Amino acid sequence: MNKVKKWKIVKSEMVLNHPWCKIRQDAVELPNGKIIDDFFVVVRPEIALIVPVTNHQEIVFVRQYRHGVGEILLELPAGSFDATQENAATAAIRELREETGYLAEKVTKLATQYDNPVKDTNKIHLFLAENVIKIGEQKLDVTEDIEVVLIPIESVVDKIVKGEISVAGSVAALFLSLNLLNKSGISR
Repeated sequence: MNKVKKWKIVKSEMVLNHPWCKIRQDAVELPNGKIIDDFFVVVRPEIALIVPVTNHQEIVFVRQYRHGVGEILLELPAGSFDATQENAATAAIRELREETGYLAEKVTKLATQYDNPVKDTNKIHLFLAENVIKIGEQKLDVTEDIEVVLIPIESVVDKIVKGEISVAGSVAALFLSLNLLNKSGISR
């Protein structure tokens, strides 16, 4: 029997409702009866992230500036989507095409995880795409400046260990993909 109990929401209101940022303030009652009246939650859309593997056993990464941390980071193609308008697999394929110019015809679902369950509402959907091919140029949003980087599969774990790949969703998806690929005899 599970002894951990959910918090009870006493009151909830949207305190910032901007198209690019939504913040909700909840008043919650803890299982011990204590009331917290200022628990802030960031309401975020779902995210689709894809591990694109070429037939040369390279993974297609993107390098881009991330203003929240003020760093240029190496990560996997990903993006947000409205789950009421588009399914996660379609969003992953679309993001791959837009950010890299690569096409994935078939994707395998790896997992659905919570991005930051302490303060964020969204889930991150992780996919593997094998035998991706370059079919055109990037189709970037005005806010995107993305470099496409191909990295051999056998180099990925070393880059994670060295901190060259450090975005949590990318790391999780890479380990899940490498595990799946190893089981099928595709990677080292």
